[in-house]
Amino acid sequence: MARSDTVYVCQSCGAVHAKWAGRCDDCGSWNTLQEETQSAPLGTQASAPKRSAGRRARLELVDLGSATDDPPRFETGMAEFDRVAGGGLVPGSAVLVGGDPGIGKSTLLLQAAARLALKGHSAVYISGEEAADQVRRRARRLGLADAPVALAAETSLESILDGLKSDPPAIAILDSIQTLWSDQLAAAPGTVAQVRACAQELVRFAKKRGTVVVLVGHVTKDGQIAGPRVVEHMVDAVLYFEGERSHQFRILRAVKNRFGPTDEIGVFEMNDAGLGEVANPSALFLDGRGSAAPGAAVFAGMEGTRPVLTEIQALVAPAAFGTPRRAVVGWDSGRLAMVLAVLEARCGLGFGGKDVYLNVAGGLKIAEPAADLAVAAALVSSAFDIALPAEGVVFGEIALSGDVRTVGRAEARLKEAAKLGFSRAIVPAGVEGAGLEVTGIDTVHTLVSRLDPGPQ
Repeated sequence: MARSDTVYVCQSCGAVHAKWAGRCDDCGSWNTLQEETQSAPLGTQASAPKRSAGRRARLELVDLGSATDDPPRFETGMAEFDRVAGGGLVPGSAVLVGGDPGIGKSTLLLQAAARLALKGHSAVYISGEEAADQVRRRARRLGLADAPVALAAETSLESILDGLKSDPPAIAILDSIQTLWSDQLAAAPGTVAQVRACAQELVRFAKKRGTVVVLVGHVTKDGQIAGPRVVEHMVDAVLYFEGERSHQFRILRAVKNRFGPTDEIGVFEMNDAGLGEVANPSALFLDGRGSAAPGAAVFAGMEGTRPVLTEIQALVAPAAFGTPRRAVVGWDSGRLAMVLAVLEARCGLGFGGKDVYLNVAGGLKIAEPAADLAVAAALVSSAFDIALPAEGVVFGEIALSGDVRTVGRAEARLKEAAKLGFSRAIVPAGVEGAGLEVTGIDTVHTLVSRLDPGPQ
């Protein structure tokens, strides 16, 4: 019989403590230690029969130069989903999909499973949060009732594995990993021990049987996948499904992919028939953009291998109560503080007594430093109350010295701008673009001097 101990496990990072404390020593989170009865982990020597040394398998070593074929892939037919996955789902891989509640994770995966099933691949959808009738009603609403997808509502890990092992499917979707539990552990479903053990067994099943296992994960209030981070290390790909509920589009973003590029995005539009693909995201993000107005700059960015144009909006206004406010949506607040400091120190602009609001239109989140120059242009445009050219795009990285540095894939950014009808570009010095009137900026002071209207 396996030995059982009482330990206290942090529900944020998975650290194990011998006694309860108000604060986790590993991650610093407060009130996250929960008492659990810990038994021997699944698949360890304590829970499995010992093997004799003679029956132990030998370790096979190969050299790096051995010929290796590219892995086969299951293409769902959803171009945006396949793009994020690296060209399709690889047999035997484990994929973790996270996102806010109600964002459309179940809808997206049900559509992907139905597309694969209609192509002749066996697909299984196991729901731990909804009844089978609820999933069937969603499929009927999406027009997927005729897709040969096997459906089940189950949360017991042993029952799920027994059913999958009898006839391994090409793809198995489990919604969600936080609802599964194993009878070999005394912990409640959703705890660190259960999530870690269930994910480990499902990943092992995927590798042995060649089934694509897709796990749906809950997210915390910070937007990270809930549970121990070790789950993200066990799987082959981690995808985040994000978007604003006030907008109709959703973004599928790859943050880890062992079989394809990371930082790739796929854009979908939510409508009555489910999630539709958006072939041209730039046109969607710029949809509804009116005439040129102060504080608006079009940024030509890169999301993975795809150039995406979006509008950055800034508003500089006098502080109403003496304490200036900084509000940022869709960009790093620390990066905004750096750009403001450079504008104050290198260009003599004063933002100390003014409120600064920055917004990335459409709900897109931008992380690359190439947006520095576009943010600076929007801030200066709002401060001087002068509109930037409506037909122009801006990109470039700003150094603390005030210099504007070049960024990668500049040619692809300018080609996307030209394709959408833009004719001018404010870019770092030395960048050339065929078909566009390019204005090279070597320092941020040059940008300010071009926009400064002078004494009124």
